[in-house]
Amino acid sequence: MRARDVMVRAVVTASPDTTVEGLARLMINLRISGVPVLGGDGLLVGIVTEGDLLRRVETGTERHCPRWSEPFSSNSRLAAEYIKSRAKRVADIMTREVFSVDEMATLGEIADLLEAKKIKRVPVVHDGKIVGIVSRADLLKVLVTGGARTEDEEQDRTIHRLLLAELREQKWADASDGRVVVTDGVVHLWGIVGSEDERRALRIAAENTAGVRGVEDHTEFVPTQPLM
Repeated sequence: MRARDVMVRAVVTASPDTTVEGLARLMINLRISGVPVLGGDGLLVGIVTEGDLLRRVETGTERHCPRWSEPFSSNSRLAAEYIKSRAKRVADIMTREVFSVDEMATLGEIADLLEAKKIKRVPVVHDGKIVGIVSRADLLKVLVTGGARTEDEEQDRTIHRLLLAELREQKWADASDGRVVVTDGVVHLWGIVGSEDERRALRIAAENTAGVRGVEDHTEFVPTQPLM
């Protein structure tokens, strides 16, 4: 398997002018821990993760440098910490040195990069533009679904494409890439469902997809809260 086989294609992105508060709301609402930043030309220019928002004056978690250590702290480092804790725009807090991979990168190459750089996710790019993102969780899904070896990768990609196309036609379905993994004709379903009916409907949609040999349900049931 390669990056294109496991990456999430519907990537949530931000612009350098996005506000820090707006980005935080986006990450909370979509339950994501990192957001690539794209410039006006659509090219990848940075990334913001939860770690970049950890030390903020709004939450009282900004760093406080003890007075005894001030003579040993460079003005540059102190200024950088001030920016991280108080900046209002994504452009000022994003990490500009972004590690990325090509869509043909192997899972081994991705794992090596995640481990070496101590990062949790890596954007997938084509001609400088982002086409997906692979996280540590995506690699774990491959582990759970039986490993990266498959007899017919092209058939698995076709099943994946057909099933997602069907789900995108249904108002009840979450058709994000990351919730469907196909290995040797077996569909593995991931993500959160709000009811048992939704769970069964996902299974039926998978079973009805041409070429599917089996369905494994890894979804998590979180009941939908009634409207007040």
